[in-house]
Amino acid sequence: MSGRSAQYRRTGLVIVLAVLTLTVGSGIVAASNVAAGLSERSVGIPIPLWLVLATGSVFVAASALLTPFGGGHGRAERFHHRTVGLHVDRLRRVGSLVLGVLGLAALAFIVTVGLVGPQIGSFSAAVLVTFVVGRALLTIVAYTVGNPWYALNPWRRIATRLPNGYVSYPDRLGSWPAVGALLVLVWLELVLPVSSSPRMLVTVILAYSTFTIGGAVAVGPDTWFRNADPISVWFRLYGALAPVGRTEDGLELRYPGARVRDDDVVTDVSAAAFVLALVWSVTYSGLIVTRPGIRTVEALVGIGLAPELVYFGLLVVGFALFLTVYWAAVVSTRRRTETRLSRRDVAVRFAPPLLAIAAGAHFAHYVGFTISLWPSLIDTLIAPFNPPENPNQYLLPAWFGFVEIAGILCGHVLAVWLSYAVSLECAAGKQWTIRTLLPVLTLIACLTLVSLALVSLPPTEAVYVTN
Repeated sequence: MSGRSAQYRRTGLVIVLAVLTLTVGSGIVAASNVAAGLSERSVGIPIPLWLVLATGSVFVAASALLTPFGGGHGRAERFHHRTVGLHVDRLRRVGSLVLGVLGLAALAFIVTVGLVGPQIGSFSAAVLVTFVVGRALLTIVAYTVGNPWYALNPWRRIATRLPNGYVSYPDRLGSWPAVGALLVLVWLELVLPVSSSPRMLVTVILAYSTFTIGGAVAVGPDTWFRNADPISVWFRLYGALAPVGRTEDGLELRYPGARVRDDDVVTDVSAAAFVLALVWSVTYSGLIVTRPGIRTVEALVGIGLAPELVYFGLLVVGFALFLTVYWAAVVSTRRRTETRLSRRDVAVRFAPPLLAIAAGAHFAHYVGFTISLWPSLIDTLIAPFNPPENPNQYLLPAWFGFVEIAGILCGHVLAVWLSYAVSLECAAGKQWTIRTLLPVLTLIACLTLVSLALVSLPPTEAVYVTN
């Protein structure tokens, strides 16, 4: 047993050292290729990277050590179960109808403007609505307020009006189709000029519409959009962090993050894998434009591989490695808690807290992106077919970087607290120590430090892509 413990400690140390080597060795970094292609933000946080990482490390260590003093199993359960019901059924029906019409109108608007409007990304309302409103703002609303996508989703509205349910959805598929589709979307967002060519964006949207409406018609809208549609699963899981949630009786208010431990949020290993894909998608978009990332891409392209294939391979291989590291952390944590739960059950239970890490990273990457491009969005919406020659953008002050850091650290604190609550549940009354949760806390700490590094340096663009 002592040999295995030493092995786990060595593995954890290697992971930490690899993360620190990567982040300190990174020269320049971007939130995502799309963000770098549209926003004018060109400066990082005005403090040295080593100081950001050192301060973040102290914060991470303090949060891990102080979490147990926040209360035991009883307080964790009160945090999870305390709710305030809001019986607003009539308002919910009206709001659902209004948002549904708005979602259909937005889809038609994006397709029309993308095809016949201006063909420069930063001048196109189609591009700005897709990325500023959809990719950034609606996602932020999902995890800070509540999930708006269930009512907005235009493809669900279309599919419910068509004959559907011709075949049964295999239970063994779970959310794996959504995991694969999300990785493909991340890859296409990188290698295709979707932020610079509105017609290319419309082509991708129409292809996606065919894919998701066809799937919903085949197996039924409820089953498809809960399990296989990546955008719907994206918003459903992010929405589990929010204080406002939908119920059969109306709406309910809960503590932020309390809902992620519900049994119907992450139900199996495939849903846990989707949570990890959310974290990896944000991390990957930044890592590929670090110095090691760019050199790796250039080396692989230099031996004759197509850039598109290189980016897809790095995306998939990196995700597989991330899954492996997460599984090792789960196995070690299960052994330390001496729980009777299976490895799969423990893996499913510890995945939801990582949603807080994904939300913190998303907020850090996209809150400034949204604010800076908001004037451009308004200008192009007012005159979508004849926008101003120079759409306005806000130039964010240097101190705004601290807002991004605060978002990452808030996500870290919530992830640590939720993991602590899960570990108490897994321990089933046994004595709990900080050592019990050490593997998962190490993983969370590494993800937090990587996120801090990725927002602390000036952004750049990936090589061999046209955005």
